[in-house]
Amino acid sequence: MAKYFDVHPDNPQPRSISQIADAVRSGSLIAYPTDSCYALGCQLGSRDGIDRIRTIRHLDDRHHFTLMCRDFAQLGQFVRVDNDVFRAVKASTPGSYTFILPATREVPRKLLHPKKKTVGVRIPDHVVTQALLAEMGEPLLSSTLLLPDEDEPLTQGWEIKDRLDHQVDAVVDSGECGTEPTTVIDFSGGEAEIVRRGAGDTSRFE
Repeated sequence: MAKYFDVHPDNPQPRSISQIADAVRSGSLIAYPTDSCYALGCQLGSRDGIDRIRTIRHLDDRHHFTLMCRDFAQLGQFVRVDNDVFRAVKASTPGSYTFILPATREVPRKLLHPKKKTVGVRIPDHVVTQALLAEMGEPLLSSTLLLPDEDEPLTQGWEIKDRLDHQVDAVVDSGECGTEPTTVIDFSGGEAEIVRRGAGDTSRFE
């Protein structure tokens, strides 16, 4: 049965954030809110967490996982960013964008796209997520909480607890979050390719 954390959206309780971070470090899979919609998250190197996310979402090995990063400095540890891409990504973060970029050696092989050796990265504009990332000191391995055969992600903490009570270890609820997944921009080929149009404005990449 999943543990339920009711976290204040503007002033997250430090004790709750600490407990959630400890749960992630100990191998828990969590459902948590972001500035676009809910996501599934686990520790970066958790093989079990990756496998459980794949199972819940019915994902194959070509799926791009996302590293949810606290800031640009942290993001730069895990992906290679040239000057032109740096300016474009920097201007769009924090926000509802996921960028696909070549991974550095800091990223576990299991997370990489098998052919491209790329990974998704993003910096969220969400108080609770930022508090959790600050407490952890490392990225959260994440994937949008979009269930198989459903067109829209789950957006209510209580509904996620009801639907996934025995598949996740904790649900973080801080009230309403977005209903639209991030906009995904692939920079792995050097030029911006819009892979998915979502919550982030795509005009600057067109």
